[in-house]
Amino acid sequence: MNLDFNKVLPEAPEIFGGPQLIRVALFLILFVMVARSCVHLFASDGGAQRIAGVDTSVVGGNNIIAMFHQWGAIQLLLAAVLAVLFFRYPGFTPLILLVVALDPVLRFFASRKMKLTSTRTPPGAALNGIAFVVLMLLFFVSIKG
Repeated sequence: MNLDFNKVLPEAPEIFGGPQLIRVALFLILFVMVARSCVHLFASDGGAQRIAGVDTSVVGGNNIIAMFHQWGAIQLLLAAVLAVLFFRYPGFTPLILLVVALDPVLRFFASRKMKLTSTRTPPGAALNGIAFVVLMLLFFVSIKG
């Protein structure tokens, strides 16, 4: 497979020459990112207990919830910037895919620094590996020469 890494930062960012299926898949991924961000930002517990299974009834539980809300705010900001790039500059599709693919990688490394104690596996942790593989496949197809 011939890969053109120059497509990551294209000279004509208003044009994406790759398969449109890649853009459809990326749109769905961005939609999920916005939804996930909104849950963390607006849910009463930030998704900490109801989704991630983190016990927020402990001392400092309100701080845990506050951190989940702040995480949601940062996620929403990132998703908004990526969505602007997606709609305004379709040629940045490979760059957006690469950025989104690095998210589960960095979360994996962060989880190795200190484990999250929860009653169940959070959805993000359960799907990190699959998400990375799918996103990297989409990325490689998007830069195919």
